[in-house]
Amino acid sequence: MKTATLFVLAALAAMPSLARAEFSPAQRAEIVTMVREALQQDPSILRDAVSALQADETARDKAGAQAALTAAREKLTTPADPVGGNAKGDVTIVEFFDVRCPYCKKLEPEMAKLLAGDKGVRLVYKDLPILGPASTLGAKALLAAHRQNAYEKFRDVVMASSFDVGMPSLEAAAKKLGLDWAKMARDMEDPGIKAQLDANLALAHSLNIQGTPALIVGEELVPGAMDAAEMKRLIAAARKAKG
Repeated sequence: MKTATLFVLAALAAMPSLARAEFSPAQRAEIVTMVREALQQDPSILRDAVSALQADETARDKAGAQAALTAAREKLTTPADPVGGNAKGDVTIVEFFDVRCPYCKKLEPEMAKLLAGDKGVRLVYKDLPILGPASTLGAKALLAAHRQNAYEKFRDVVMASSFDVGMPSLEAAAKKLGLDWAKMARDMEDPGIKAQLDANLALAHSLNIQGTPALIVGEELVPGAMDAAEMKRLIAAARKAKG
């Protein structure tokens, strides 16, 4: 890194202190003048300095995310979680999703392609209703369907781009799949299902997940949707890390 860029970084880091007593007015003025002159001589210094600061911030964020992930490791998968793919797979993907999230819906074909091509992946579903009451309703319905061993079949219907989440559409979908709707409706109000969703929300908060979809692949937390190629890369890295 250029010496001038290092100087600007040091100066920027010192800026919060300029207004305090550690520096005299003359010293503050001298530092500001030096920074201004350096930038006038080579404006690219500011770009380099900002890039360096952003890289440092990204590294700190990644370290914080890794620490949070390590702390939450035991909560990432529970016996109550619905599972797709190979339940005994050597690599686990944890998917936080909202049934009404358009980006989650776009992820569906990519995830299906991945699971079809890699029989060693376990997919753990974490329903994360963050887009309002209809999302909560849909998540409850999915977990109720799970109690009839129909989570993925029901999820395929609910996650269709044209599906409008509401009690009439959920009932129609359940009956079309041959599920016991009366039992589903009762289970949707079971405190156990609410507790599971609350636990998912608390886990997402602890991991600083602020939107859906969010995927955990091995030891990597990735916010946002990705294509099958990127998932394959992360899976390969997870396998390599295992040795």
